[in-house]
Amino acid sequence: MGELVFVGLGLHDENDISLRGLEEVKNADFVFAELYTSLMEGLKIEKLENLTGKKIVLVSRRILEEEDGRQILAAALRGKTVFLVPGDPLIATTHIDLRIRAEKAGIKTRIVHGASIVSAAIGLSGLQNYKFGRSVTIPFINGGDVPEAPYNIVKTNLKAGFHTLCFLDIRAEEKRYMTIKEALETLLATEKRKRESIIIRDILVVGIAKAGSRKPAVKAGLLDEVRNYDFGSPPHTLIFPGKLHFMEVEALIKLANAPESIRKLIK
Repeated sequence: MGELVFVGLGLHDENDISLRGLEEVKNADFVFAELYTSLMEGLKIEKLENLTGKKIVLVSRRILEEEDGRQILAAALRGKTVFLVPGDPLIATTHIDLRIRAEKAGIKTRIVHGASIVSAAIGLSGLQNYKFGRSVTIPFINGGDVPEAPYNIVKTNLKAGFHTLCFLDIRAEEKRYMTIKEALETLLATEKRKRESIIIRDILVVGIAKAGSRKPAVKAGLLDEVRNYDFGSPPHTLIFPGKLHFMEVEALIKLANAPESIRKLIK
């Protein structure tokens, strides 16, 4: 009986894989990878293959979700199989489902963790991780239908004084990656309809781009300032700070280029 090892690729390029993850790939019989749950802007599969000496088979969302990962499970029944995933392997619920299916089929599973956008974005912002509430994904608008869930989660967190980490939608097959500007405009559209004064012009937000790269972009400020800031190309992440500690205010000013005026937000 073989095994299935989930290996995190990290955030930016082929150099982000851990030494343990690299050894797992080198010793594998079969290697698969998905690149649809997150954008690794600097990753080149050819370079990763040269680094590991292994042929890497890319799998699509359809194979993982519609076909229940049968191609990967079939390989894992024959020998040691590594499944490469951007970030940390089990942040995406799709991959938890695959691990459960493997265990039910009698396939031993293991995890080699990688850097996650969750910890990276929070760390880059300078905000304290234990003060974050529920996170949310802001999706692309389909046919003018503006989703309310992201707005409501930000509202709930803010009322409790919690920060909100917002993941931005990715449609890898279409090469569409939501930007901070698009995410804020989606929330503003919801505000226009609901009129609950949650996503307003003077709300403090933090935008982060290219977390994990050598030159990440981090900018904190009022909504319009961040919306019009040039973050460069995706991947982008968005944070809505809640109640701020004085150390968080200092971090936002020094590390995220926030205006000095945010000092008045200390409570």
